[in-house]
Amino acid sequence: MADPRRQLGLEGERVAETFLRRRGLKTVARAYATPVGEIDLVMRDGATVVFVEVKTRRDRQWAEPQDAVSRPKQRKLARCAAWFLERQRWTDRPCRFDVVAVVRSEQGAPEIEHFPDAFLPPR
Repeated sequence: MADPRRQLGLEGERVAETFLRRRGLKTVARAYATPVGEIDLVMRDGATVVFVEVKTRRDRQWAEPQDAVSRPKQRKLARCAAWFLERQRWTDRPCRFDVVAVVRSEQGAPEIEHFPDAFLPPR
C-alpha cells in the first residue's frame, strides 16, 4: 500500500496541474528529477518557463500549505530549475517560480490558491 502522505501529494499535484492548465499554462514536465531534487511541475506561460512547487494539506490546522516553501526550499528549487534550464538549453528564456497551495479535506472540492511569481531565486 502506498504512503498516504505521498498519495495526498500526488493528488495535489494533479489538481494543481489541472487548475493551471485551465488558466492557459502548458505542461512541460511533471515530477522532474534532478541530482539536487525534484520540481513538481514545469509549465509554460507563453514564453515564460514556470517552475511550480505544489504544497498539499488536509487542513490548515497547523499552518498554510504555502508556508512550507521556506528559504532553504527556495534555494533547492532554484538549483533544480538551473539544472532543468541547462539541460533543455533554455537559459535564455524568462522564468518564474510559482507556488500552488491545495487543501484537500475529506468533504467537498479542494481549495486551491495560486501564488504566481511567489519568490525570486535566492542568490
